[in-house]
Amino acid sequence: MTTSATVGSGRLTERMTALVGEIRAVVDRGLPPELTAYLVGERLAPHLGDSELLTAEQREGDPDRYRQHVLHAEEDGSFSVVALVWLPGQRTPIHDHVSWCVAGVHQGQESETRYRLVSDGRTAHLVETEHVVGPAGTVAAFAPPGDIHLVRNACGSTAISVHVYGADVAKLGTSIRRVYRLPAGEQR
Repeated sequence: MTTSATVGSGRLTERMTALVGEIRAVVDRGLPPELTAYLVGERLAPHLGDSELLTAEQREGDPDRYRQHVLHAEEDGSFSVVALVWLPGQRTPIHDHVSWCVAGVHQGQESETRYRLVSDGRTAHLVETEHVVGPAGTVAAFAPPGDIHLVRNACGSTAISVHVYGADVAKLGTSIRRVYRLPAGEQR
């Protein structure tokens, strides 16, 4: 499944411009990915839910699939800020990422199912490890490996999340490294 991409979704609001500056200050410290993600999450959280964060265009969905609005890609490729707009029932495939990631629920509610890859050397399958429901204001931060998950809109209205990736999503087109089509096993 692919997302519809909107690169440079219009102008950045003053609030988003301030957030990009806060993220840049963290990323420029050159810390390990896990710590960078955690600190970026701390910067993102206070902005979630603020009506001045995104423009009307950046809150538009797509009836066929969740929609990706690339809001900012740092010139040196060190990070990107993306708004994902999810209409009811829309979801990702099971996937992992090319870099560290921070996701904050700006509006609505998202559901995330996390998995662990299990292999005996000949075959592999996914084991569901956790199911998390995130209302508006929730922030999740992670870094590969161990970031296999599926995300979906868990509410009856539009959900919007703001994601920060440690990669140039404008150039890559997506933050997804791999889509998993392995069978899912029992929850552990």
